[in-house]
Amino acid sequence: MGVETGMERGNGGTVGDTAGVPGPAETSAMAEPMPWERTLDLMPPLDPAADAHVHSGFAAGHDSIDRIVTAAGLAGLRQVTFADQVDSETPWLAAYRESVLRAQRRTELDLRISTEVEVIRADGWLGFPPDLAGLDAVTVAVSRLPLGERLVGAAEARKMLAAGTLRATDAVELVVHATIMGVERASRYAPTQLARPLSLLAELGIDDGDIDEALLRECVEGCRVTNTTVEVSEAWHRPSVRLAQMFAASGVALAAASDARYANQVGRWRYVRQLAPQLRLASHA
Repeated sequence: MGVETGMERGNGGTVGDTAGVPGPAETSAMAEPMPWERTLDLMPPLDPAADAHVHSGFAAGHDSIDRIVTAAGLAGLRQVTFADQVDSETPWLAAYRESVLRAQRRTELDLRISTEVEVIRADGWLGFPPDLAGLDAVTVAVSRLPLGERLVGAAEARKMLAAGTLRATDAVELVVHATIMGVERASRYAPTQLARPLSLLAELGIDDGDIDEALLRECVEGCRVTNTTVEVSEAWHRPSVRLAQMFAASGVALAAASDARYANQVGRWRYVRQLAPQLRLASHA
């Protein structure tokens, strides 16, 4: 179960204190165009000199923090965000933070510390580690389908779809709403990033071209009102062009993210570079 006590809120309050959490009236007010949305034409849609999601050997990656920093420098980056996967029982978070801070003292690159946390319930409950101190961001992922009291992996969910025990429309609604609730919950504690948006649906064989536009707009708005940065994942080719353009047109911040497991993948862009011109057109629309 995610831990939601004893942690600092990103807006300066404490967990359990609802001050600063948008209520219905505030959410409605926040839906109005923001001043910075009128200056989108002055902003690059993606910054290829910043990699917003890199894994190290602490979790899903294969290389040390120092080796990744060296590779990032060779790739011409100025900023790297480490986002190793954690859960409520992760024992190495303090060592992870210290490793990044130690590397920061030896480089001119801007090193940011995040953790990738998974949505583990349909209401957006997150598998937080016990302590979020020292993080620059929290990266939210929906990697499994929150179905009832359990999480269902992509392979099992595909079998359920084939057998007719799970409807595609129900899977779509579960993933979209879990995403919205997950970023809302995470945004109470720290600046929030969304990893590989709706990639789980692609794994289930559901293309977002088949998803009702109203649901996609809910997802976009959920990110906008929580100031969530949406990652454009090189590894997963997500979000799709359609969804990425919707994010850009609504003023949602986008960030290039390799989702690298190996140091030689950091800051290496193909999908990101192909997508960037189309996002620039969307932000001018």
